[in-house]
Amino acid sequence: MARLYQWPSVLLTLTAMFWAGNAVAGRLAVGQIQPLQLVFLRWVVVLAVMWPLYGGHVREHWGEVRPQLFRIAAIGFMGFTGFNALFYWAAHTTSAINIGILQGSIPVVVLAGAFLMHGTRSTLLQVTGVLITAVGVIVVATRGMPLSIVAIDLNRGDLALLAACVLYAFYTVALRNRPNMSRAAFFTLLALISAITSLPMAVVEAVVSGFSWPTWQGLLVTLYVAIFPSCLAQLFFLRAVDLIGPGRTGVFVNLVPVFTAVLAVALIGERFAAFHAVALVLVIGGIWLAQGAPKG
Repeated sequence: MARLYQWPSVLLTLTAMFWAGNAVAGRLAVGQIQPLQLVFLRWVVVLAVMWPLYGGHVREHWGEVRPQLFRIAAIGFMGFTGFNALFYWAAHTTSAINIGILQGSIPVVVLAGAFLMHGTRSTLLQVTGVLITAVGVIVVATRGMPLSIVAIDLNRGDLALLAACVLYAFYTVALRNRPNMSRAAFFTLLALISAITSLPMAVVEAVVSGFSWPTWQGLLVTLYVAIFPSCLAQLFFLRAVDLIGPGRTGVFVNLVPVFTAVLAVALIGERFAAFHAVALVLVIGGIWLAQGAPKG
């Protein structure tokens, strides 16, 4: 593990693969565990792993955290609780391939959010990248018929996932003003907030839809999403940021839709259509332009 922590490319490739697996896991969870129950149990497991390691760091910085607690709670709710609730709900009505490609909209929504919240201006090349990626998202949402967007009844899952991406993008932008504590300790604090805020949602879900125990497959999915896309991916990502910086690290997010498409076809037999290929090229090309452009 010590040697692995010196190879940022390997760490980030594994991170992208784990996040892609989250989309497949979301599809495998359908009928096996309720969406909000999965969100709650996910963060409980993450907290059980992370708190013994970093809970002491959180307590050390509590004096700094407490005055900002409401804002930090909002950040945690947007990025972890709200995002994952919409993510797993979307998995009930859209494909894993669509989930992976639509997640590609996050980096460009971050650019828009940075402008709205911090006045960060984008270059012409970045705006071009945003527009190209938006076309790719529309191609997926309209099943390869973008001109029909004015008349088509869009898949509810795709719309929910786009809303989730907006939440995660604003979460990412809000991290700019996080407390002066280690990234791992801050992640542990957000995991605590997410476990607390997802509990009432899971209770409401049980009351409205009826409570059901997760199956063994549902529990295995929960363990996967808690250990790999959450704990390991986050720790690997944070380590890579320390090694090569956030700019170069962010480029590897482009691998997520690619890995998602491969895993969805290989593991759960989803069909990869021609419009998926077109959308992948548009989304990844747009992100490459938006992230690779020199800052203005």
